[in-house]
Amino acid sequence: MNGAQDLGGMMGFGPVVPEKNEPPFHATWEGRVLAMEVATRNAGVPWNLDMIRSVRESLPPLDYLSMSYYEIWLHSQTELLARHGLVIADEMKAGHALGGQKHAGHVLHADDVWAAVTRPGSYIRDVAEPARFAVGDRVRSLNINPTGHTRLPRYARAKVGTIGRVHGAHVYPDSNAAGRGEDARWCYNVTFAGRELWGADADPTLTVSLDLWEPYLEPA
Repeated sequence: MNGAQDLGGMMGFGPVVPEKNEPPFHATWEGRVLAMEVATRNAGVPWNLDMIRSVRESLPPLDYLSMSYYEIWLHSQTELLARHGLVIADEMKAGHALGGQKHAGHVLHADDVWAAVTRPGSYIRDVAEPARFAVGDRVRSLNINPTGHTRLPRYARAKVGTIGRVHGAHVYPDSNAAGRGEDARWCYNVTFAGRELWGADADPTLTVSLDLWEPYLEPA
């Protein structure tokens, strides 16, 4: 979708200033939000990572741009819990459960949370169809403007690049976010020249590499 999260190439937001020795979290509650999200997904809830990203992207631009990173995470967590009837507004206000227990799949106990947070995962899948493109192929990204989740950035649509690497088949986020199943597709690392993305005034030495799924691409 064309939401506030898709900032690539936009001006007016100031420079990106890396924080030296930046800690993983700037406050204790941020780590708790991360743990809650991962633990909840491991408790059998009826949503997935791509659905979570779609909820974050659905925030109104003013809200999205005024929230911190983990505030946006907390929004998606509470929104999905409420949407699926696992919490109610009074429980969120009270900070604890009211009435009977509710859970979507199985109970994840506190002692099991760290293992869930640190467990490696993979979105790599096997597919029968061969890859359409190979390293060195010239491809053009499609000009799409879906109302749902996509991993094709707005600034890189209808642009010509070169396949730099074939990653294998991965869960297709556009389908997974919409509840249509994993629908695994081939994924490629595609390199674009800066001037292809931003015109003749761009730095001639700049290149941008993006991981893009096969449905986003056509031969150039």
